[in-house]
Amino acid sequence: MSPTRSAASAAATAAAIRATALREALENHNYQYYVLDQPSVSDAEYDGLFRELQALEAQHPELLTPDSPTQRVGATPSTAFAPVTHRAPMLSLNNGFTEADVENFDRRVREGLDRTTVDYAVEPKFDGLAISMTYEDGVLVRGATRGDGYVGEDVTANLRTIAAIPLRLKGKNAPPMIEVRGEVLMLKRDFEALNAQQAAAGERLFINPRNSAAGALRQLDPKVTVSRKLHFFAYGIGAVDWGASAEPATHAALMQRLADWRFPVAAERAVVKGLAGLFDYYRRLGEARASLPFDIDGVVYKVDDLAQQATLGYVSRAPRFAIAHKFPAEEMITEVLDIGVQVGRTGALTPVARLQPVFVGGVTVTSATLHNEDEVRRKDVRIGDSVVVRRAGDVIPEVVRALIEKRSGAEREFVMPAKCPVCGSQVERLADEAASRCTGGLVCGAQRKQALLHFASRRAIDIEGLGEKIVDQLVEGNLVRTPADLYKLGVAALAALERMADKSAANLHAGIDKSRKTTLARFIYALGIRHVGETTAKDLAQYFGGIDALMAADETALLEVRDVGPVLAASIRQFFVEPHNQQVIAELRAGGVTWPETERTVVAGGKLTGLTFVLTGTLPTLSRDSAKELIEAHGGKIAGSVSKKTSYVVAGEEAGSKLDKANELGVAVMDEAQLLEMIR
Repeated sequence: MSPTRSAASAAATAAAIRATALREALENHNYQYYVLDQPSVSDAEYDGLFRELQALEAQHPELLTPDSPTQRVGATPSTAFAPVTHRAPMLSLNNGFTEADVENFDRRVREGLDRTTVDYAVEPKFDGLAISMTYEDGVLVRGATRGDGYVGEDVTANLRTIAAIPLRLKGKNAPPMIEVRGEVLMLKRDFEALNAQQAAAGERLFINPRNSAAGALRQLDPKVTVSRKLHFFAYGIGAVDWGASAEPATHAALMQRLADWRFPVAAERAVVKGLAGLFDYYRRLGEARASLPFDIDGVVYKVDDLAQQATLGYVSRAPRFAIAHKFPAEEMITEVLDIGVQVGRTGALTPVARLQPVFVGGVTVTSATLHNEDEVRRKDVRIGDSVVVRRAGDVIPEVVRALIEKRSGAEREFVMPAKCPVCGSQVERLADEAASRCTGGLVCGAQRKQALLHFASRRAIDIEGLGEKIVDQLVEGNLVRTPADLYKLGVAALAALERMADKSAANLHAGIDKSRKTTLARFIYALGIRHVGETTAKDLAQYFGGIDALMAADETALLEVRDVGPVLAASIRQFFVEPHNQQVIAELRAGGVTWPETERTVVAGGKLTGLTFVLTGTLPTLSRDSAKELIEAHGGKIAGSVSKKTSYVVAGEEAGSKLDKANELGVAVMDEAQLLEMIR
């Protein structure tokens, strides 16, 4: 045998071996996807294997077998449902992944029709489950899944539960018999609600809307199907007996006929002219993709004229007159190289998977969120895992699931760090929260801007003129790291900031200086302790009377304060035991931040103890804040809304709906003079 013939024989043998392996892999993936509703690979990986087998069979025609996946359109139907033979095969579409694929499709269509340009009907490619429904004399008699394209599964009972599917055709010109084809899917909002219910019940979450819809449609109990809130969109027909009805001449007219019969059809459908029209539609729908109420994975192009469709005909498994132009894959498989954490502006630590770069959703993805520690455990994602990564629209990439079956044993579990990777402060996780948080709120660089803005806010330390843009400059210029650094700034440093004139700098400096004199309650609130709002800050100030006593209090002592429970007590205690926070508080006091020495202004038996007040309208002499402080100083409590538990409503001029509510509930109403008289 010559070397050339020997090489050719070896290549043919290698091709045969590879084709056999591809056929077995694709059949297994088909079974997992269509029958078990448990996809084992991403759509993009499946498409790649399928196209490789197509290319091998085209290059070596002797390898083409009747049972090759390239000659099928689905998988063998499940035996759990009665088989249904489709009167007309439910063929799938050829896919186009590049502009060149679409250009070749358009060229073949024009050559087949001997035309220079063609009108195309264009519509979204729904990411759901294809079904065919038979109507006889306008009544739904049978519904079936695609199955292998020739024989599907009888799911009539389940389809009847989908409100979007008409059980009887409405309108005029209903034919004696027609097979309506379309897609059963789950809307994004319903999918999110379903997973929220699953999470609340401690059940496993569904991977995506497509799998949820497929699983729901193939339930043996229709009651389960109806609970999943499935939807439906029609996209065409199969076998039909038009009878006396006039047959539509175009696909667009057919879709309008379906709409007239009360079938949901895509509002985004259109008719475009030529190749330029196809690409323009693809671009526009791609831009709108994230805002659509349902998932799509591409667009479908069909020759609009039905007579021209008939002229072009079919190949073995797909029509020549249509193609699916796929969007860049939104799910791909890659490897987790490491798992780190990011610290957000509120101190929350988010695990982030560092990935082997992978092209998904139109961009190269190198990292993906894992949300929180519980999600890492629930998905069982480990360093070294092969994982499925999803990116839909402009959504931050996320890890959908780990491919446990691909593990080698060398993978490592993720451990949430005990200290913040940004500032080194302790990391805590409160009992009622999913997120772990950095406790160094006053010093953590990741939280710095947020901490400074809160510290300077009107109800906290109240530094007039210190807004977000100035804080940005102070932090980014490394002039301020903690709130204590604000009191070290001079007028010259402030005047050097962008768009800061000398007078503005002097005014801001004066505002900072003025804020040195405050109250203990404002100071506690300004620290930004997790869960400590204004009311709790006042309660803490009134109970402990000084910052040193508060900082020294253990959780048992904190639980003695009004409305402080175990979670809040733990949060307060964790904040004050953090050395970094202790240091900043010491620096603030050294910088001149002070409050009156006598802080415990509530005495036992205060005249307003046990009473709840609501303020509304403008009082004659007291500001809203002054009235609140006065009431709280005498043991009363302030509420934001009127209820049956309200003791009194203090009303001033232009009192609003709160006064109306008080009158409706029979709550006592007083004015400022009566309030002052009560506490004398």
